Amino acid sequence: MAEATDLEAAVAAVEYCFEQGWADGLPVVPPTPERVEEFLATTPRARDEVLWRNEAVGRECTVELAAVNAVMAGCRPEYFPVVLAAFLAAIDERSPTIGAWQSTTGGAPFFILNGPLRRQLGFNCAGNVFGPGFRANATVGRAIRLIIANAYGLRPHELDQATQGTPARIGLIIAENEEDSPWEPLHVQLGFGPEESVVSAVHIRSCDFLDNRQTGNPEHLLNDLVDTVCRTGVLITPHHRAVLVLGPEHAELLARHGYSKRAVQEYVYEHAGHTVAQLEAVGKDGVEMPIGFIRPTRPEERVGRSADEWRRLLKSPDDVLVVVAGAKNAGVSTVVQLFSSRAKFPGMARVEA
Repeated sequence: MAEATDLEAAVAAVEYCFEQGWADGLPVVPPTPERVEEFLATTPRARDEVLWRNEAVGRECTVELAAVNAVMAGCRPEYFPVVLAAFLAAIDERSPTIGAWQSTTGGAPFFILNGPLRRQLGFNCAGNVFGPGFRANATVGRAIRLIIANAYGLRPHELDQATQGTPARIGLIIAENEEDSPWEPLHVQLGFGPEESVVSAVHIRSCDFLDNRQTGNPEHLLNDLVDTVCRTGVLITPHHRAVLVLGPEHAELLARHGYSKRAVQEYVYEHAGHTVAQLEAVGKDGVEMPIGFIRPTRPEERVGRSADEWRRLLKSPDDVLVVVAGAKNAGVSTVVQLFSSRAKFPGMARVEA
């Protein structure tokens, strides 16, 4: 057992991190030089390499600064290559470059890990995949949030302008349940080899729970998914994107009836949309250009327009990603609603480990 003086010193170090504004509201692991060196030893990248410079705030993040924040988040050293890949995938997705990290909308980066490192490092891809209980998921996601706050100064009530935010801002990374999926993994679908470990990134606004265990009809399930994708509350631009995180039972139901991942994407694309009347009812039937945000229609724009006119929500089937995750114990899935249709979809980066 540690001496009382050692424990008191540890608590004092944690409190010091709070006083410096380095924490996210929860205790952090003090980043000793020795611990940071352990993390840097897991990557071939130079410690002073700049991962990305945010010109809007005039600040940048180096590999060493990312390691400091990964230590504070509670990561193990072997997680650090995944932290770097997640960060680079987020930059590849481009939402940070259009101000999404500090937007009033309050979205958050969401990451999906595929490949052998899921199992090797203990990432959760099964039961409670969006919840707590797994160090790898919890700390890698948290490391990205600490980098956002500490490297770029995007803290709540300061440069972070989120009106309400989302719990996903604490940090959110899941692994795809490749073993219980009837389809090829996401990274293989997008051109990577099955032996590679890859992080995919999107910028999300909410996670909408879908429970449908009462039907064995695949079209019933698909229509339920479409209805959830089409929720008008998440629409801020005329076109939308979404990630369908299907529970294994839902994925198996669809696969049994001949649906591939691509067929699911195509069904959602064909059926997702609203009538003009539905959009008018919530004040989202017009578009403000050149920004592209939805607004109520002006009177002169209503001339000759039918209330029954149907407007497609997605630009293509590629505006839907299909991932399998969760436990094989109930008909439960999640529709992840995204922030922007202007970013790359998804951002991706290989894990260098």
